[in-house]
Amino acid sequence: MSVAGLRRATRETVSGLPREFWWLWTSTLVNRLGAFVATFMALYLTLDRGYSASYAGLVVALHGLGGVVSSLGAGVMTDRFGRRPTMLIAQLSTAVSVAVLGFMVHPVAIAGVAFVVGMASNASRPAVQAMIADIVPAKDRVRAFSLNYWAINLGFAVSSAGAGFIAEYSYLAGFVGEAVMTLVCAVVVFMKVPESRPVKAPPTTRGASAAVSADDVRLGTVLRDGRFMGVVGLSFVIALIFQQGYVGLPVAMGADGFSSSDFGTAVAVNGVLIVVLQIPVTRFIQSRDPRQLLIVSSLLAGYGFGLTAFAGSVAVYALTICVWTVAEIVNAPVQNGLVVQLSPAHGRGRYQGMYTLSWSAAALVAPLMSGVVIDHFGAGWLWGTCAVLGTVASFGYWLLMRSLPQGGLATAPAVVGSGPAGAEDAAAGTGPEPAVERMG
Repeated sequence: MSVAGLRRATRETVSGLPREFWWLWTSTLVNRLGAFVATFMALYLTLDRGYSASYAGLVVALHGLGGVVSSLGAGVMTDRFGRRPTMLIAQLSTAVSVAVLGFMVHPVAIAGVAFVVGMASNASRPAVQAMIADIVPAKDRVRAFSLNYWAINLGFAVSSAGAGFIAEYSYLAGFVGEAVMTLVCAVVVFMKVPESRPVKAPPTTRGASAAVSADDVRLGTVLRDGRFMGVVGLSFVIALIFQQGYVGLPVAMGADGFSSSDFGTAVAVNGVLIVVLQIPVTRFIQSRDPRQLLIVSSLLAGYGFGLTAFAGSVAVYALTICVWTVAEIVNAPVQNGLVVQLSPAHGRGRYQGMYTLSWSAAALVAPLMSGVVIDHFGAGWLWGTCAVLGTVASFGYWLLMRSLPQGGLATAPAVVGSGPAGAEDAAAGTGPEPAVERMG
């Protein structure tokens, strides 16, 4: 593609989205630019504080457990108190707890505050996802989720490199830096991002019925939604696969005699590809059938990791990473779009919280899974397991989405809300009633 063609494709990909989305996108980027704790926690505890690897693993696990605990609570807050208050509470809590963590010295205190940091830092995710669904028209949501995912990875790529240099100077500076950046993120949300929680439908006979249904959304409602919980289960399987890039892959490469710098070189391909390919791939997938995209991305994820069993050099490892990175680029925004389609507007926070829980739970299970399989059977069995899981996930998506209309994610209606998406749905005559007719 020529430079002019690339510019045109980029312009078409980013154009037409609400101004509120771009402020939310900016806050996401700023937040990820300040990421430090999640990336360097284990190194901080072992190299700077002198604790054992077992203790570092415990603290990292507690950090992840905090994310699991907060997922559902933050989802309820998002629906009950609003998207904007939930984000502000989460970001302010993250800033304070991260700064406090940098000054903790007692092992029990470090573990306890790390758990709080995990809760706080994960609490904004359901609110962000729900707000994107609120303010972005249905036809543009996959594109919006893709751009937000791009911001996350761009910020992470930059922060990882910068934080590495900061860590060589002072780990405390890294903690304080993340706290400051998170505060900046909160300021952006406070100053520029309005509340987007959908308003109740007009009190007509048809609208009143839908409003009652929306008000009745509880966590039990989500759990009883068989089709959605199937998607949550498949999301957990996919997350287990992708997590192996950061828990199983470094262990396997180390066992094969590769150094940490070799792993860093190989896995850097993941971040580079996401930053470079996310926008053109978004342009390609936004009008494609989501059923095919989810099935194909699941197979690419599973067999991308499966091919790792045959890797014997850094170059081959990097090649396998290219395969599953393409799967990641496609799967993340399309699956987010599916979650929105299955969620009633007034229950988006709870539904997004349950979806977030699948990834948080996978972050806890994946290290245990990779450790047990590698120790008892060898790394080859881990990569074979990933291939099997990818096949199972693809078949699961095929079963769950057989009733999804062609192009469903691009045309899915939503309950009338207070933002641009709700206004467009109302103008199109797709008010509250169709949203009750979700898949399942």
